[in-house]
Amino acid sequence: MTAVPTRQVEEAALAWIAGHRGRFALDDDALAADGRVNSTWKPLGELAQVCATLARRTPRADPLHARVHDLLAFAWRETGEGGLFLRLQRAEPFATYPLEVYAAFASAGLRHPGYEEAAATVARTRGWRLTEQDPTRSLGVLLAERTSGLRPHTTPERMLARTWLGGLPEPWTFERASGYAVTHVVFHLTDWGCGGPGVPQALAGYLADWLPAWLETCLEARMWDLACELLATAALLPAPPGAAALGGAWSRIAEAQHACGALPEDGRFEALPDGADFTHSYHSTLMAAFAAGLTADREGRPGSGAHLAPGGQGVPG
Repeated sequence: MTAVPTRQVEEAALAWIAGHRGRFALDDDALAADGRVNSTWKPLGELAQVCATLARRTPRADPLHARVHDLLAFAWRETGEGGLFLRLQRAEPFATYPLEVYAAFASAGLRHPGYEEAAATVARTRGWRLTEQDPTRSLGVLLAERTSGLRPHTTPERMLARTWLGGLPEPWTFERASGYAVTHVVFHLTDWGCGGPGVPQALAGYLADWLPAWLETCLEARMWDLACELLATAALLPAPPGAAALGGAWSRIAEAQHACGALPEDGRFEALPDGADFTHSYHSTLMAAFAAGLTADREGRPGSGAHLAPGGQGVPG
């Protein structure tokens, strides 16, 4: 059974995130021409995406629903309720990261018509369609278009075929970089657990066979961030691996989690008062909450009104 570890991990992680939410706030660099996107928009977008999914996967009567809803509302306010996306689009019309972050909010029903209209104009150009990115991220942009109400510039099938996972590679070629590519392909195909086209049968079968072994490798190496992403991926498959196949992974994640609720990206925290600095723990802590919430919902939270259907589609309970 994983119910106790997942609840423990999720509650502690969300408590830490709520206690550090000010660190997700946008600063002056967010709109600067040479701004640090990875330390401004990226953390805020990841917070929004995790909370958007968990808000849908957590019963309203559960106290955690109010917590993730409040965090999502905070993130939306940080964007000026969408207004900053329009300013970003005008400053960097062919940058894809504003749309990728915006899609997280759009999946929760938080929209800004002015931004969507401006983005749609740029998305009709050849320059947008020909933006050069790695295939996994391009798949994410494609699904962000779909989520944001824009016309997708190609099909998921065409983009999926170019990804590492889409080629069904030899499982022994799995490494850190390909691991993150695998998880994000599944996140994009399932709209981070909120819908999407879903995971094709061939890929789902391949992951059911090999994900447990990859997960064990990450756990042995104490790569907690990637391990949590793999656990989230497992919960998003049409037929997730059972608890036995996952080898007590949640107990090991719970043991690695600091008493304050933070989870290190890898290794273990040193004897620091608050566990670790924000930069090296926020993403893994978000992923711990995300994976734990998806797993708990998939196994059936008490009072849950929605579960993941095969392919990642949400259906009413």
